[in-house]
Amino acid sequence: MIRFEIIGTGGYVPKKILTNADLEKMVDTSDEWITTRTGIKERHIAREDEATSDMVIKAAEEAINEAKIDREEIDIVIVATVTPDTAFPSASCWVQKGLGIKNIPVFDISAACTGFLYGLIIGGSLIQAGTARTVLVAGSETLTKITDWKDRGTCVLFGDGAGAAILRKTERDAGLLGYTWHADGSLGHLLSLPAGGSRLPASETTVKEGLHFLKMQGNEVFKYAVRYMGESAVNAIKKAGITSEDIKLFIPHQANIRIIQSTCERAGIPMEKTYITIDRYGNMSAATIPVSFRDALREKLIKRDDIVLFSAFGAGFTWASLVLKY
Repeated sequence: MIRFEIIGTGGYVPKKILTNADLEKMVDTSDEWITTRTGIKERHIAREDEATSDMVIKAAEEAINEAKIDREEIDIVIVATVTPDTAFPSASCWVQKGLGIKNIPVFDISAACTGFLYGLIIGGSLIQAGTARTVLVAGSETLTKITDWKDRGTCVLFGDGAGAAILRKTERDAGLLGYTWHADGSLGHLLSLPAGGSRLPASETTVKEGLHFLKMQGNEVFKYAVRYMGESAVNAIKKAGITSEDIKLFIPHQANIRIIQSTCERAGIPMEKTYITIDRYGNMSAATIPVSFRDALREKLIKRDDIVLFSAFGAGFTWASLVLKY
């Protein structure tokens, strides 16, 4: 077991809400079409002047306040995002500046929707190795800023937000009981942001061709997500040495309600024990699980010593599942 306690959580979503009814006025779609195929009813949209790090700072401040610690006690900051404020400095550096914490290591993780789970595994491992005592792990995205609002297949899916958790070394019987994490870069072309990097630097051509917008082959992504989320959830439960009946709450990545249902079937977890936020947030990528976790705690669905299962799948492809004793 990787021993740590989550002593504080925080979350932030922008005030602006875009409903399915709003989208009906923008593209050829309908509330019925979106709801039936995805489970999404509305999503939150960042302001033009609101960046990824701005949202992390707000979520982190809430987590720090709940943890009742001084921010100077944080030893490492890890931010999971594929939509950083700038290519460099990293989003975590801007967060560090905003929180006023100096002289500690900070870094970003680019694992898309799986990023926060990667962050928990890395943060917990650093604590176990004695490198840190207190770690801030956050997931945040402003996906709507790389969304093509003319593409009805993708513009209905994404929302913005940030979630954060404070990990602290503990002697309690708590932490990661078991996990699996994977990636397959050979499938990366199925979900990507084609331009803006060294492969296709920004140019007049890349802008005209819309290559700075997210591109997704939806049917293929769905197929792999169903397979890998289900497999990894089952394997994480086995590695934890428990059964699905021991899971108090399942918090999956919220990309598509049908993917969630399929994962539940494969892992033997009833939907009644599965926490759903996709209807009110859409897909917030790396922010989805930490915001959902924060909300579940606020709703008192989880208490100390409860066992929680997380599972995610994202661009890369990356995927992970982990079992946490809270």
